[in-house]
Amino acid sequence: MLWKAFIMIGISLFLVMFLTYDVAADPVYNWNFKPAENNEPPTTEPHYEKLLEKYGGFYKGPANEKNIYLTFDNGYENGYTEDVLDVLKEKNVPAAFFVTGHYISEEGELIQRMVDEGHTVGNHSWHHPSLPEVSDERLKRELGEIDEYYQDLTGDKEGVKYVRPPRGTFNERTLRMIEELGYTTIFWSFAYVDWNIDRQKGADYAYHQIMRRVHPGAVMLLHSVSSDNAEALERVITDLENDGYTFRSLDELAAKEDLVPFPFNWKFGIGGNLFVAAPTT
Repeated sequence: MLWKAFIMIGISLFLVMFLTYDVAADPVYNWNFKPAENNEPPTTEPHYEKLLEKYGGFYKGPANEKNIYLTFDNGYENGYTEDVLDVLKEKNVPAAFFVTGHYISEEGELIQRMVDEGHTVGNHSWHHPSLPEVSDERLKRELGEIDEYYQDLTGDKEGVKYVRPPRGTFNERTLRMIEELGYTTIFWSFAYVDWNIDRQKGADYAYHQIMRRVHPGAVMLLHSVSSDNAEALERVITDLENDGYTFRSLDELAAKEDLVPFPFNWKFGIGGNLFVAAPTT
């Protein structure tokens, strides 16, 4: 019977080594970028750059073009999204709104208005978990439920195209799964502490935070709960356009990287958009 004990010990050691290796091989990262001076584009960790390139994600656009990709994270409604949409409509500027399950299920009229006025609705997951901490099946549900609800609400059967990982956490597994599910990962190259509704500092503060770090190709992350952002937005857009910037959509950013969407239905029943390399002409 001694040999059976040795076998069990060997199996246990193997499992420990395997599980330890698995965790070490796929660590969890927190998205960050390194701001540059004089409105030059920022950088990020070289390893992050390689992962985004491998799995078709973005955090900024080409540095040689004065384009800006305006995005908002919408976890809940604080009364300012309608003001933001009014400004965008007046200025004829496209934006992307990354929404949670709470937002899309509670704010259907605002979601429909976003779509009707030509904006992009993005996927910020249903419950806003850290995706590296959930199982493959849970990750599929978190993204799939947003997609299904969006399609049922708007009638847009192409579904959502872009995912912003909740909390900015990711690893190689989650980036790979997002791509396999037919979505494109979008991080950001500009953000500031604007989400704390009890510490708003006024429109001038928001304006100067944005203007001192804006750069060619910026994927700008703002939070729609911020009164500062809503009050500063028209001035920001006007002054940036006067400085030669153009506001572009995420679809235009994806097109610059030779990625084109087409309808695709994943095996568990959601609609999405699988991105493939465009043919060379």
